[in-house]
Amino acid sequence: MSKDKIVVLGIGNVLLSDEGVGVKVVQDLESQYVFPENVELVDGGVGSFSLLPYIESAKKLLVIDAISGGKPPGTIYKFKDEEIPYQVIEKLSTHELNFSDILNLAKLRGKYPEELVIIGIEPQSLELKVGLTDTVKQNYKKLLNEVLDQLKEWGIEVSLKQTKD
Repeated sequence: MSKDKIVVLGIGNVLLSDEGVGVKVVQDLESQYVFPENVELVDGGVGSFSLLPYIESAKKLLVIDAISGGKPPGTIYKFKDEEIPYQVIEKLSTHELNFSDILNLAKLRGKYPEELVIIGIEPQSLELKVGLTDTVKQNYKKLLNEVLDQLKEWGIEVSLKQTKD
């Protein structure tokens, strides 16, 4: 395992409208960009202890998810390390297992990432529906660029995949 491993973890439930935004970001990154081999893109789905090996192997961890922070839908959030409000980590799981539990377990095992950044977007809807709402779609490119900017800040240069047409 490379000591400089960067894990980009998208979590969310694609069946609950905007809740699936983190997974969509990772899928789009995978299909549209070429990454250096020390970057691992992970579709974390609704999260569980299966995410632990990814978290523990990361020197830097970038988490993307829908974040209900009480601001207008489409608002982009970015939190780093100590400035991450506990409520945000707590809320990262409307999934079956609390994300903070997984992070705490990694910490207890002495395998916590050197850097943790969480980027998210305020959802408009978490109702049972596949696909993002218009409000989140309008801000989606901004969210994607925020993720790419964070990777660039960490020294990761990505390139667009060449299309075959």
